[in-house]
Amino acid sequence: MANNANAKKAAAAPKEKNPNKGFVHGVKEICRKFIVMLKRRPSYIPLAVFVIAFLVYSFHLSDVSDTTALLGGANMGLAGFATMLLSMLSLLCCMNAFPYRKKTNIPMLVIMLVMIAIIIFADVYYLGQIDLKINDPSTNIDLTKNYFIIFAQYYLQQHIILLAVGVVLTALLPVYSKLLRKINTNVNVEGNGQMKAIDLTAE
Repeated sequence: MANNANAKKAAAAPKEKNPNKGFVHGVKEICRKFIVMLKRRPSYIPLAVFVIAFLVYSFHLSDVSDTTALLGGANMGLAGFATMLLSMLSLLCCMNAFPYRKKTNIPMLVIMLVMIAIIIFADVYYLGQIDLKINDPSTNIDLTKNYFIIFAQYYLQQHIILLAVGVVLTALLPVYSKLLRKINTNVNVEGNGQMKAIDLTAE
């Protein structure tokens, strides 16, 4: 009898909640809300890449500036200025090119792509000037002492790659927008299947 009483008490006692289950549920809910946001605004994907490209260039602008000051190549300063200015303007154009629940703003999209093309050209030109100067025997540039030149080359190359990825994602926007819509983000509420229809007609 004592064993049966203890078993009944154990069954009646409230079960301890698993903290890991709540954490996993919270992570799943965050992911679900993130996917819902992307389903509504898929243009955030290429925009995020363009923002990262802008940050990569901005955080290493001092290396670019030091390289320009040391090498003094033709129009290197102008190329750096054009890259910084058009990067900010292209972000604004990207946000305005894809308004929420409206058709794509084609003129703004074209302007954005033209700006990005100019930015890539400016970066390639700048890299060409660096190669021209460091390979010129008359300049006698010591890269071991002027390591910022190597940093400028590396991050400019990363900047170009990120911009190219952003352009590809912009071109593929209609494709993965449809794929995102196919993802089921509905929340299953317990008891929905047992709900009965409510009679609203007057008695």
